[in-house]
Amino acid sequence: MAIVTTEPTTVTAGDTVAWTKTIADYPASAGWSLSYTLINALAKITINASAAGDDHAVSVDAATSTGWAAGDYNWQSTVSKGAERHTVGSGRITVGKSFAAQTPLDTRSTARAMLEALEACYLAYLENGQGHVAEYNVAGRTMKFRNAAEIWQQIEKLKREVAAEDRAARLAAGLPSRRRVLVRFGA
Repeated sequence: MAIVTTEPTTVTAGDTVAWTKTIADYPASAGWSLSYTLINALAKITINASAAGDDHAVSVDAATSTGWAAGDYNWQSTVSKGAERHTVGSGRITVGKSFAAQTPLDTRSTARAMLEALEACYLAYLENGQGHVAEYNVAGRTMKFRNAAEIWQQIEKLKREVAAEDRAARLAAGLPSRRRVLVRFGA
């Protein structure tokens, strides 16, 4: 396994996370300690590196990362030695959900979950004959339904969002987007 020398941009909760950081101006062999703080609106994670010669070895075991909440975090790295402290880096990292730690686990995006729920509602709407009643009043309470065309517009909008998510995921995985590109040659 190759040793990673930069901070990861994505990790999965419940996995071992490790990398080695070289900071020429602050070598571990000179007594400098490296630490990372990951933070978002819901959680704060602190990671301390250990010395590996001049380098700083960052390692988080699987048992520790299991407790990390999934989400996007901003991170900041600092080195310290005695009373001295310097910020040496910052960035963003995404902590993904562990499938092993969840039962059941809904990995759908918000758009995909909404699309599937709206499609189910649309079918129920048509099957129950509600497509014919736009509004009714019982004991002073009024219920108004959206018409089929309005529901279908929302479904089509969500289909476009889900298709864009799928294209982005394929590109991120190094696969073609499946979009057709038409080219015309000549005059």
